[in-house]
Amino acid sequence: MKTRPDGRTTGELRPVHVRTGVQKDPAGSVEISFGDTVVLCAASISDKLPGWIAKAGHGWVTAEYAMLPGAVPGRAGRNPGGRAKEIQRLIGRSLRAAIDLEALGQYAITIDCDVLQADGGTRVASITGGYLALTQAIDKLLAEGKLKQSPLKHHVLAVSCAMVDGQAVLDPCYDEDHRAEVDMNFVFTADGRLVEVQGTAEGEPFAQKDLLAMLELAKQGIEQIKTAL
Repeated sequence: MKTRPDGRTTGELRPVHVRTGVQKDPAGSVEISFGDTVVLCAASISDKLPGWIAKAGHGWVTAEYAMLPGAVPGRAGRNPGGRAKEIQRLIGRSLRAAIDLEALGQYAITIDCDVLQADGGTRVASITGGYLALTQAIDKLLAEGKLKQSPLKHHVLAVSCAMVDGQAVLDPCYDEDHRAEVDMNFVFTADGRLVEVQGTAEGEPFAQKDLLAMLELAKQGIEQIKTAL
C-alpha cells in the first residue's frame, strides 16, 4: 500500500481530542474530534415521553444527526436526507445499548450530533462523543436526586475501518474513505463486545479474511480511543 495521506501506519488512529461543557444549557455537551472530523454532541433531558414509551414503563434515549452547511467543501444543505436519518438511527441504537431503559425511569434523553467539520468517520465520532454527553446527562439526573442509581450498563465506543488499495486501514480520513473498496463501522462496549457492525463493499464483494483484518484493527482502535479519553 502507498503511504497514507497523513503519514499514519495502517493501525494508527487519528488524534482524538475531547472538550466537555462546551454549551451552557444542555445537560451534557462534548466536542469530539477524530483528526479533522469535529462533532458537537449535546444531551437534553425531558420528562415528556412519547405515548407508546410511557405506556411501556421505561425511559428512552434517541439521537439526531446533522451535518452543518460548512462541514464540507461547497456548503451542504440543511435538510437531512436519508443518509442522515440512517446515521441517527445507528447512533440511537448504539447509545440505547449502553443504558438500562427501565432504570432511566420516565425520562427521555436526546443526543444531538452536529458535524462541524467532516473528514471521514462522522458517525463513529458521534457515537463516541454522544456516549460521553449521555454520561453527563445521567450525572445531572443523579446529582439532582431524580435518579437513585445510574442506569448506565456499558461504555460504548465506535471506530471505522476500510479496505484501501487492498489493505485494511484503521480510521480512514476522507481521502481514503472516498476511494475505499470496503467501508466498515464497528461499535463496541469498553470490554470488547460488539454492539453493531456495518459493512459495505463499494464494488466487488470482499473476503472473510478482509473482514477479520478490519475487525482486528477496530479492536486496536478502541483501545487507542480508551487511552485518549
